[in-house]
Amino acid sequence: MSVNTEQETAEKSKEGPCSLIRPLKQIGSQWRLIVLHDLREDEKRFNELKRSTGANSRTLSRVLNDLTDLNFVTRRVETDSPIATYYSLTPKGASLCPVFDEIEVWSEEWLETPEQEDPTR
Repeated sequence: MSVNTEQETAEKSKEGPCSLIRPLKQIGSQWRLIVLHDLREDEKRFNELKRSTGANSRTLSRVLNDLTDLNFVTRRVETDSPIATYYSLTPKGASLCPVFDEIEVWSEEWLETPEQEDPTR
């Protein structure tokens, strides 16, 4: 085995067996995906996100903090009365929009709708 191949194997083992695992760990929770997808259109206030996603306050707050820490979402506070907090996608978060589009296209082609599912499964 050559040195180059050993180095490649060592680097690959650091990444794991699949290069998709690391990015999916960052964006892969159900609530993170819902919030990211919901922010595609425009920035939203906390309560708008709460209504549109169906998340409770605690869950939404935790997810928004996580996404902000990971630089997928930015938080903007307006101090005028009443104080308003707005959330929007960063360029990193917005770069996922084409990925969401492709997943939607794929799911329309390959996944059954609830009406099509076999009730005996």
